[in-house]
Amino acid sequence: MLIKIRVTKFMLSREITTKIAFILDELIPPVLRDSKWFMWIPFKLLFGKKTTEFFRFKEHAFDMSFDQFKKTYESLESVHIQRETDLNRACISAILDNIEGNNVLEVGCGRAHLAKKINARAQVVACDMVISHEMRISNPEIDFRAVNIEDLPFIDSEFDTVVCTHTLEHVLDIERAISELRRVAKKRLIIVVPKQRPYKYTFDLHIHFFPYRWSLLACMQQSERTGSRSLRLIEGDWYYQEEIE
Repeated sequence: MLIKIRVTKFMLSREITTKIAFILDELIPPVLRDSKWFMWIPFKLLFGKKTTEFFRFKEHAFDMSFDQFKKTYESLESVHIQRETDLNRACISAILDNIEGNNVLEVGCGRAHLAKKINARAQVVACDMVISHEMRISNPEIDFRAVNIEDLPFIDSEFDTVVCTHTLEHVLDIERAISELRRVAKKRLIIVVPKQRPYKYTFDLHIHFFPYRWSLLACMQQSERTGSRSLRLIEGDWYYQEEIE
């Protein structure tokens, strides 16, 4: 299950929002950072009438059905921070440099920023929960599929490289999602997630958090892993790469 939010209110690069997140998560004491009264004003300024939905999301997310979860994302998309991609430029370069083979699956393609770059180098299938008609028309050269990350409609080992960026922090069943990514990968799996502390009130709809190296590695151990792996921090994001054997 995955959704990338189409937004229209703010246009901030990933590099800028990473700096803002550092100040909020690292410099403000947790007793304030988790305080509804402290966070209410900035949330109200950013999200207006949708503030209460943001505040309640994490508490209720794991009790939601799939349809309820999806509707929450759709309800909040118009007030979310806007950017062309959640990826920083360094991570994009790392991904493109490490594409293995000529057949690539991107799971969680968002607005297709990365998919278009991959398409210049290899055949790519770009997936997300919702694929707009406008995106299909604007990028006829890309094979778009509307899918659920927890139940990918592809055969085992169908793609040489599978790429999944800024998506696992959103999924309800992260173990199943990782298992599916591994299942359809033939040679290499690349995952990017934000380095972020788990606070009660955050300016996103993340429900999984990876503040430390082992935070992500613990998740990657939950599903069967057969090959070597590497993990490094690139400008505020964790870049994970796994070889499939």
